[in-house]
Amino acid sequence: MSKRRQDKSTSEPNFSQSMHNNTSALIEKYLDVRNRSTELCQHMTVEDFVIQPAVFASPVKWHLAHTTWFFEEFILKDHSPAYKVFSSDFTYLFNSYYNNVGKRTDRDKRGMISRPGIDQVLEYRHHVNLAIESLLKQEKPSTEVISVLELGINHEQQHQELLLTDLKYLLWQNPTMPVYREDMNLLTDRNNENGWLTLNAGLRNIGYRGKTFHFDNERGRHKVFIQDCKLSRSLVTNGEYLEFLNDGGYNDFRFWLDEGWTWVLDNKIKSPLYWKKIDGKWFQFTLSGLKKLDLKAILGHVSYYEANAFAAWKNMRLPTEFEWEAASKELSWGTRWEWTGSAYLPYPGYKIKKGALGEYNGKFMINQMVLRGASVATPKGHSRKTYRNFFHPHYQWQYSGIRLAK
Repeated sequence: MSKRRQDKSTSEPNFSQSMHNNTSALIEKYLDVRNRSTELCQHMTVEDFVIQPAVFASPVKWHLAHTTWFFEEFILKDHSPAYKVFSSDFTYLFNSYYNNVGKRTDRDKRGMISRPGIDQVLEYRHHVNLAIESLLKQEKPSTEVISVLELGINHEQQHQELLLTDLKYLLWQNPTMPVYREDMNLLTDRNNENGWLTLNAGLRNIGYRGKTFHFDNERGRHKVFIQDCKLSRSLVTNGEYLEFLNDGGYNDFRFWLDEGWTWVLDNKIKSPLYWKKIDGKWFQFTLSGLKKLDLKAILGHVSYYEANAFAAWKNMRLPTEFEWEAASKELSWGTRWEWTGSAYLPYPGYKIKKGALGEYNGKFMINQMVLRGASVATPKGHSRKTYRNFFHPHYQWQYSGIRLAK
């Protein structure tokens, strides 16, 4: 059943304050997250690590190396004078989009990096982990080190979710539709609430407030006027979406934004990603293999274009990210990233931080749509009601779903 993700932003102690005088706890937190990444790889073959099935989906090996590069580049190189770089090639190979750091591998060429092999990447992770532990044990870590370390931990958690979604897309390309883990379907959740939540018109405070970790795109708490509206307490199910499909939803331009309709035609989109019709029956590919489509389960893997078209077919709309945040305390969320009708834009007063870390969020504030909540693939503790995820409107490969508004 779908379960509510509890917002922890105002109840947990400040990370820097709680960890500043507790080196062992800081190291434990760091290693817990780092080990989680490698644990996700226990059911993979060597070949699974290197293949890049699409430009938007990175190889698993690259995820493992890039998250390690982050700690090496932004902590060890800057704050550990005695640190010896593992390989001078890795800065180029495993940088993602940080222009301030220097040149990098083209995104569509990440799958061509057959060497270094996975064994050497795992050695790299071990090398960096030992160096981080040594740095934290040598002396009382500075506030800056702890701050960047916390960002790196959350960065790795983001990549853990991407690792799973990218791996799933890779396995989907295999005509045998192999199983990653028998116990990891991730698409069985059902709604535990129904009906509508009413929001009355008025000013609402939007944005992060507190002292726990948050990304810079959540800052700039401000007031937004919200009109009278209602948000569905449940997410759209497979069965409900199948009605749209069977009613010719993918063949009727009236429900689609112009760019969405072009996307449907150019890419011959006929259903959500991972749906497959066999002998007149619908199936869905999961990390535990191909399964019969559960009509009562919550829909997943739809693009913004599909979400918006379904809402139009229902004579409704998607909630704005501000409506979603205002209603979040009374909604059950956390099984699917929920598309909103809001473009990814800066909050009032937002300024991009100088230097490489300033490239983390701000430069992507164009041509993308905001998703709120979290998904079944989101690591535990990596969600809050002010979290602003964002993707281009045609992407389907995340665990994304639909909540209606009217």
